[in-house]
Amino acid sequence: MNEKINTNETKDLKNKIVELVIPKNGSVKNDVLSGLTVALALVPEAIAFSFILGIDPTIGLYAAFIMGIVTALLGGRPGMISGATGSVAVIFAPLVISKVQTSGMESALGYLFIAVLLMGILQVFFGISKVGKFVRLIPHPVMLGFVNGLAIIIFLSQIGQFYGADGNLLPWPILSIMLVLIVITMIIAIYLPKITRAVPATLVAIITVTIISYFLNNAGYTVLTVLDFIKSIEPLKTTLAVSMPSFALPNVPLNWDTIKTVLPYSFLAACVGLIESLMTLRLIDELTETRGRSNKECIGQGIANILNGFFGGMGGCAMIGQSMINIRGGGRGRLSGASAAVLLLVFIVWGAPIIEMIPLAALVGVMFIVVIGTFEWSSFRILKKIPISDAVIIAVVSIMTVVLDLATAVFLGIILAALVFAWDRGKDVWASTKSMKNKKVYMLHGPLFFASTSKFKDLFDYENDPIDVVIDFNKSRVYDHSAIEAINTVAEKYTQHGKQLHLLNLSKDCDKLIKKADNIVEVSILDNLIWHVADDKLE
Repeated sequence: MNEKINTNETKDLKNKIVELVIPKNGSVKNDVLSGLTVALALVPEAIAFSFILGIDPTIGLYAAFIMGIVTALLGGRPGMISGATGSVAVIFAPLVISKVQTSGMESALGYLFIAVLLMGILQVFFGISKVGKFVRLIPHPVMLGFVNGLAIIIFLSQIGQFYGADGNLLPWPILSIMLVLIVITMIIAIYLPKITRAVPATLVAIITVTIISYFLNNAGYTVLTVLDFIKSIEPLKTTLAVSMPSFALPNVPLNWDTIKTVLPYSFLAACVGLIESLMTLRLIDELTETRGRSNKECIGQGIANILNGFFGGMGGCAMIGQSMINIRGGGRGRLSGASAAVLLLVFIVWGAPIIEMIPLAALVGVMFIVVIGTFEWSSFRILKKIPISDAVIIAVVSIMTVVLDLATAVFLGIILAALVFAWDRGKDVWASTKSMKNKKVYMLHGPLFFASTSKFKDLFDYENDPIDVVIDFNKSRVYDHSAIEAINTVAEKYTQHGKQLHLLNLSKDCDKLIKKADNIVEVSILDNLIWHVADDKLE
């Protein structure tokens, strides 16, 4: 009997593990094949982001592996791909450059790794503090602007592939072949799914274009490959191959001075990394009609960056481009992200010659497909159907994402959306009136807060109202201290005109904050009113 119970428990545990790695709506084949496509696309980006920092590309490749495997297993969004990213690299670049100039590369890398380690600790803290849930407060226009801005950034990042190391456009024979191969890649990626979805179209496109480029090279034509890309950035490097990452403590003094030096970079990188990750998570939620766990993703991102600090990675976050490749390739489960990371490590440790021969045109073509699929083309169609304020927010966030950075764009978009909301809601306050013998009742409707106080004070006829004036808040709500001050102002004005003011149906917090109580004949407090006024004086 006990053996039977143990067997059933073992089966249940096994089923739970399988479901954790592969959701019911996913499959092993789709996850692995999609992961393979993602792994191929990760290579050039990880290398490129390494050179933003001016460091060995090995550090970017390690980061891509560590971020990918840890977030796939511990993150809150199955199917989302994380790796080394440009947004994080740009933040750490000034730190690395300054330390290289003053202390040398070895010391600079030590500061980079301790900064990435601290970044991860902060992200874990944010996750434990449940900060991730606030991503739900991001308005839809901000989301559209974010997606459009990132699509533009992905597109612009690929334009550099058309230029040589000298900064000039590639020679026409090489450029023309590259353009033809990009078009072939995109045609396969777009039209193959209409014939069959047995394998990811992007993977088929990469393999097909690689075979074509092999024959073109043998025929004497020049086709730029991943190895050419590596050599264009670091001429002395002759191969992509690296060794396995190994554990090591950051080679810097572990004291308060070091923490003070890296903390500003770590904090900004932690915020930018989580914003990009959580926005990508929300986008994938919409595409797959499922829901990820934002706080768990914060913790997963943090653990991954902590390990980056100990294993020589440059840090990173979620990658919208690779995530879109994965989702559109059929990758849904944690196995897709895990297989992408593992296959990437296999390629760069044991299979470098295979990756080195992949033409850049194939990867550029895949990224162009990602751009087309990521950009919200519907945002153009709905411009005439949405409020002009929403259209402005979409445009501002899109532009700021490209011109400045993701975090600034999102924060600015949220602030604009909040101001628009406050302005619109501020116009909703109004009052119905009822006059009796020597008494007038104002039945207030709508929210009373900082944006509606001016209109609230204009509702009353201070000179012509009778001796007794009643303001009934039964259909209204007092939100903040500005509203309380507005009530105090109205009370004072009626006192100046020799009128008696009565306030009905207020909350207890309002009673505590009304300063002109001596000027108010009656204040009716509802004991069962549970809302509170946002005011520091009550803290």
